[in-house]
Amino acid sequence: MPGSHDLRSSGWRVGADIGGTFTDVIALGPAGEVVPMKVPSTPPDYGAGVVSATMSVLAAASVEPRDVVAMLHGTTVATNAILSKNGALTAVVTTRGFRDVLEIGRLRRPSLYDLSWSRPEPLARRRHRYELDQRITSGGLLEPAAEENEVRALASRLRADGIEAVAVCLLNSYVRPDEERRVADLLRAELPGVYVTASVDVSPQLQEYERTSTAAVNSYVGPAVHGYLTRLEAGLRNEGVVAPLLVMQSSGGLMDAGSVAERPVQIIESGPAAGVTAVQKLAEMIGLSTVVAFDMGGTTAKASLIEDGEPFVSADYEVGGGMNIARGLASGAGYPVRAPSIDIAEVGSGGGSIIAVDPAGALHVGPSSAGSRPGPACYGHGGELPTLTDANVTLGYLSQTSLAGGTVTIHPDLAAKALAPVADQLGADVQETARGAYQVAVSNMTTAVKAVTSERGRDPRDATMVAFGGAGPLYAASLARELGITTVIVPVYPGLFSSLGLLVADTEHHELTSYRPEHAELRVLAGEFDRLAAKVVDELGGDAEIDRLVDMRYRGQRFELRVRVPDGELTEELLAETRARFHAEHQRTYGRVGADDLVELVNLRVRGWIPTAVAVADVLDLPADPGRAAATRSCRFDELVATPVIGRADLGSDPVEGPLVIEDMDATTLVPPGARVFRDRFNNIVITWSAP
Repeated sequence: MPGSHDLRSSGWRVGADIGGTFTDVIALGPAGEVVPMKVPSTPPDYGAGVVSATMSVLAAASVEPRDVVAMLHGTTVATNAILSKNGALTAVVTTRGFRDVLEIGRLRRPSLYDLSWSRPEPLARRRHRYELDQRITSGGLLEPAAEENEVRALASRLRADGIEAVAVCLLNSYVRPDEERRVADLLRAELPGVYVTASVDVSPQLQEYERTSTAAVNSYVGPAVHGYLTRLEAGLRNEGVVAPLLVMQSSGGLMDAGSVAERPVQIIESGPAAGVTAVQKLAEMIGLSTVVAFDMGGTTAKASLIEDGEPFVSADYEVGGGMNIARGLASGAGYPVRAPSIDIAEVGSGGGSIIAVDPAGALHVGPSSAGSRPGPACYGHGGELPTLTDANVTLGYLSQTSLAGGTVTIHPDLAAKALAPVADQLGADVQETARGAYQVAVSNMTTAVKAVTSERGRDPRDATMVAFGGAGPLYAASLARELGITTVIVPVYPGLFSSLGLLVADTEHHELTSYRPEHAELRVLAGEFDRLAAKVVDELGGDAEIDRLVDMRYRGQRFELRVRVPDGELTEELLAETRARFHAEHQRTYGRVGADDLVELVNLRVRGWIPTAVAVADVLDLPADPGRAAATRSCRFDELVATPVIGRADLGSDPVEGPLVIEDMDATTLVPPGARVFRDRFNNIVITWSAP
């Protein structure tokens, strides 16, 4: 059972999440001790930063490395390989006549009227896409099978071309997976050291283009992910940390590093998913039914919707196409990936986002970012371009001396100097320019929230917002006001909340198969679910809990909706209840329903998970606060206002009026004028607006 790990033993757990600007680490002890740490990220070798931060947090906790029982990690290594186009030299092996599937794709444009837009180059160049004289029919017949000699000859060509990774994607292989796996195994034997993906091992479902793209992405990032995890594990072991390394999947569950190396396509959205998982657990504990998770870090702002205790998990999404806000027919900017992923909308507004004026004289924020090197100008690391962090310092929202618990020194004069050229272009003073940038960022971020609410047929005004990330609490109240959301919750450790999510996440595994005509017989359909469940149990162990899910649509539709199959023996009555759930979800999402006989099953899925022993309540104690003298800062809103600055511990249970600045070690919460704020029994900061 390669994915089976017992995380319920006593000992220390360490969660480490890499961001574009900071690497966040939280250590949790067996008696509930929580030790947080926030350090600058270390590009290009992010793993070295994880190792050094882990050792620092263990030293701060006076814990020996051998006492760590679980090392939990959220990483951007797969995403970075795609965005920076520095993945492996990848080849695609396919059926004759299907060499150009990646090039043809789908006839979609993310921006219909943008004549300058062009489709991204395929991850495998045309000269590196090879064909085999074989064919699998839609019924699973071989007409003919691939000849071994042809595959071996192809391996020689791949070796001569210096190929580093191969994606094998044969036509209709989801019907006859053994044939594709045979070809992949032959290539592995002939090409030691080359990373080989069989498409049926990462996306065993119909629709040739999406399956080919998923396999190509898996192979493209495979060597980078494998190398990164190997180096990270070696670095941790050299320091004495021998605990299993588990990595956050895009779906919000943990997977062991060995399985991740085989299916790195599962961790494209690793980091953002951890934060949403933490919000899900928090919402479940508090009793919130509809929640917008809002995460703003150094590079991007992200939003996700949690409804009835569950985040939306998409069956497919796109990577490498810029900011992820495309849905449905507006997609087409990136590379399709078919793997379970929490539905997260993302825009290029973060603390490091660069402020600029376009040729028409309009103020813009992002998507370019100063990152961690050199970072915002106010950090004093050589950055000269103005960023949102510089604007926040200039507005008085952030400490004028230090951030991240004193690890980052602030230089307000450098922030003002960086903003001055933009102010001159606008004909405004520096504070007016900074306030304008703040408001532009808020406007940008409404796009992400609407993408996961309004565009799904949900009203954001029905939701509570949970804000986290290093910059999220600074903007959440203003963003909520813009959207008509009346309550914002800022949990403890907001700037390290994704790391906290790693600590409370379950271990998870998914299996799926495409629906075929023989599944119409109830006995066969039940047998398929049992087969998938057995594979999940084999991966996770006998304690795994199981969910059955199906992707359904109306006949003639292109997109599916996923619904959960009720527990119990599979009967006609149970299937009728599943179809009723589909109708209800379709009504809620699209505002209409169809007839029962139009419903089509597309995919069968089984999700298995082992619940973590760590409850979110275990990490919600009030963080240690050295105490602070009463202070006031001049903060710019519509006008300059003398604003009290307090710590979270200074906030009581009785609501008080804003404006107010609340400083934690890892983030700062801004309560604007007109809002009210208090601290609840879980130590959350709760900001409320009167309904507009």
